[in-house]
Amino acid sequence: MNRYLFVLFCVVLSSCTTTQQGTPAPEPQAVAPPASPKLPIDSAVRKGTLDNGLTYLIRENGRPENRAELRLVINAGSILEDEAQQGLAHFAEHMAFNGTEHFPKQELVDFLEGIGMRFGADLNAYTSFDETVYKLQVPTDSSEVMHKAFQILGDWAQRVSFDGEEIDKERGVVIDEWRTGRGARARMRDKQLPVLLKDSQYADRLPIGKKALLDTFQHASLKRFYKDWYRPDLMSVIAVGDFDTDSIEVLIKETFGALAQVENARERESY
Repeated sequence: MNRYLFVLFCVVLSSCTTTQQGTPAPEPQAVAPPASPKLPIDSAVRKGTLDNGLTYLIRENGRPENRAELRLVINAGSILEDEAQQGLAHFAEHMAFNGTEHFPKQELVDFLEGIGMRFGADLNAYTSFDETVYKLQVPTDSSEVMHKAFQILGDWAQRVSFDGEEIDKERGVVIDEWRTGRGARARMRDKQLPVLLKDSQYADRLPIGKKALLDTFQHASLKRFYKDWYRPDLMSVIAVGDFDTDSIEVLIKETFGALAQVENARERESY
């Protein structure tokens, strides 16, 4: 490097680290990117909120014909479990298929299979860290079936029976799911998550829970999770299918408008 370039380099370097008075240059300030506008909702979707806080979204869709996809989405999952409730968000989901106010014990599954729906493909649910989702696919060419379908969603929302005998019978089913998942991948995950998610609630709240708790939890703990978090302000109902939007909106209001708000509701904390 010749002398001229060396001097120029020193001047440039100096200007990057000091002000003209020789004091340290101020740290560059991070500039927040401009806020992105929210994506507009599809104009074909009808969105509304009931007085009790429940949100609904309805979308007419003619294909496939005479079919509707229905969802009850709960903004609650395993992340909200208390220490003695680990695995009970998922367990509560199981209990929704083991008896409700209008469909005792096996009647709910029997009814849906009787109209040609299959458990798993057309009738199912899942529990994750942050949400629990119930899914139905039903025919729309019968008003009676549609009314029954929404009655099922309404029962799942706040009318699960939690019969003590059924709870104890379901322990074995859920524990078998836990046992089936204890392969090499799960054992590696047990070692990785405490590192990857160190000091995070997510590291300690896998949806499947802990076998020791699944074996011994009190029925009251399960019912308390359901009462605390299955409430209309944390729920959304989604309906997409070959139907008339106005009639579906009426069904939703009739079915879910009477759901009770929870007094002194716990805060739905975000982790």
